[in-house]
Amino acid sequence: MIESWGLQVDVGRHALDEHGYMAGCDDDRLADLNDAFRDPAVRAIISTRGGAGSYRIIDGIDFAAVRADPKPIVGFSDITNIHLALWTHARLATIHGCLAGPTATTNVRDLLMTTAPLTIHPNPAALSAAINVPGVAVGPLVGGNLRELAGSVGGGSVDLTAAIMLLEDLRHVGIGQVDRNLTQLIRSGALDDIAAIAIGSFEGFNGYTDHGWTVVDVLHDRLAGLGVPILGGLDIGHDIIGPTGTADQNAATLGATATLDANAGTLTVGSCVQ
Repeated sequence: MIESWGLQVDVGRHALDEHGYMAGCDDDRLADLNDAFRDPAVRAIISTRGGAGSYRIIDGIDFAAVRADPKPIVGFSDITNIHLALWTHARLATIHGCLAGPTATTNVRDLLMTTAPLTIHPNPAALSAAINVPGVAVGPLVGGNLRELAGSVGGGSVDLTAAIMLLEDLRHVGIGQVDRNLTQLIRSGALDDIAAIAIGSFEGFNGYTDHGWTVVDVLHDRLAGLGVPILGGLDIGHDIIGPTGTADQNAATLGATATLDANAGTLTVGSCVQ
């Protein structure tokens, strides 16, 4: 697929390793990542799966090499840890997404290889589409998977100042875990200066209730009082099935300037390239 874009593919030396539930031991996975950041021939880094254990290697990223030769990384889910670290320490624009599904693939290609912005509209059938707080905000889109975002609090890799925070998650357990993660972010002060909130997929919670509450009730209860625009229903993240019946999602640039217009129902993100 990537070769059809006119690009060459260089697979990391340890890409097929296994170490428990992770793709190789920490030192080897970190070495592959830093090798890619240090190699001037590499122009983008694409993760093939979620990235379990990525939180274990972010302190060893060669941020000097990242700043000297910026190049985006593509991924989501656990890769949120790397997105956050690269934003906080190097202000690097990256892509929340994957190469699985026609929409995801087209979005990633366009965000990597053109300067055109991408506008994402809410899916009215999405579970989180019920959440909307009017308003317009401009700022870098920062965030990704809620569990990983909350887990990064206290680790020095969360900077949401003046940012549009992106949230999505899959169902690990009940809605109480979503409540705990959101409360952790609020109590830590990480959300004190955010500009807006873009809510992606929480589709794994579809049909799930706890004492009459749904995940939408929890998201609204915890976030609506922050006094910032909120746009829900964005097909970004886990558990989204596209028109072809397979997994698919919208990709979005993290770190580039975005415009969230909850009144018009649009999230417009910039490209990774200038």
